[in-house]
Amino acid sequence: MADLQHDLRPAAAAGEFDDLTEQYPDEGVVTAEPYEPVSDPDDAPLTRAHAILAAHPVADGYNGLPWALKRLSYYDLEDGESTVDTDVPRLRSGHVGALFWSLHLPEGLDGDRAVGATLEQLDLAKSIVRTCDEGLRPACTAGQVADARNCGRVAVLLGPAGASAVGDSLGTLRQLHLLGLRALTLTGVSWASDAGLTRFGEEVVREMNRLGVLADLSGAPEQTVRRVLSLSRAPVLFSRSAARAIRPHPVNLPDDLLAALGAAKGLCLVPLTAEQTGPTVRDVADHLDHIRAVAGAQCVGLSGTYDSGSAHPQELGDVSCYPRLIAELLRRGWDEGDVALLTWGNVQRVLRGADFTARAAQQRRAPSKATISELDG
Repeated sequence: MADLQHDLRPAAAAGEFDDLTEQYPDEGVVTAEPYEPVSDPDDAPLTRAHAILAAHPVADGYNGLPWALKRLSYYDLEDGESTVDTDVPRLRSGHVGALFWSLHLPEGLDGDRAVGATLEQLDLAKSIVRTCDEGLRPACTAGQVADARNCGRVAVLLGPAGASAVGDSLGTLRQLHLLGLRALTLTGVSWASDAGLTRFGEEVVREMNRLGVLADLSGAPEQTVRRVLSLSRAPVLFSRSAARAIRPHPVNLPDDLLAALGAAKGLCLVPLTAEQTGPTVRDVADHLDHIRAVAGAQCVGLSGTYDSGSAHPQELGDVSCYPRLIAELLRRGWDEGDVALLTWGNVQRVLRGADFTARAAQQRRAPSKATISELDG
């Protein structure tokens, strides 16, 4: 895959999220390389699944571990922690190579309280990585994610956070980016609503493009989704959305939006939750089949949503269970190239696309000084 074409670079020390986006400049490669098979097609599906995942591990688009650990007085992620769905031994058993750690907040927090609570979560996430430096490594770019995997660590990317975390301030957005924020969910604020983006909302998206912060549109109103798809120069993602045609959940996407996402080369990360995808591993595979058919193989990925308080389908109870899902896809005739895109290649492409867009935008425009009062009145 594309990430394998990059030379191994010295990786950042654990916990060093600050200014990571200024290190390791990647090439502007945003498409996947031709796939070479890594398993024997005569092997049983589960054996083949392990072989593919050993070469192309899972980049999990949504994990709520920091908030789940907040309530524990003691935990040991490196030796194993049974009170949560995620620990280092199970990440390795499930062949997870990268995680997006959610910084979403409980309902009702907004304004300064939301900004402060997000900063506390960032601080907690960094502390967790520092105490698990044998298993976890911070990352902000596609190159750093690949470096972490090559060093035998699981890459941790911070985000998505809720849009309320920026406090209607582009300066706050920039500071969160410097602290390691990699994705922002555009919901729950006045400038991204049922009416679409306001002028300030459009400026937020432009500034996110300039910084390299991914726009997460899961749960966003349709008018906001369509405006971001037309405005954003970087790929967008849906951090936890499945197919509404298979299961009519409000956060799942209808086929017309899936097709638009495919045309925009964005990414739909399918959540492994019983509520959104169904109660069995076969139900999850149905969503993956459908999204691949509608949006394309380069626009579908996985979002475990572990430690987020959600119930999970049978056989997919924690982060060690990904091989079972991949085995089901192989039984359905997925070729290994599409599986490799699903697990690893598509997230790498989106990360590279965001980095490439940011470098280009930083040459064209300075940091925006616009305020919500100036643009929206």
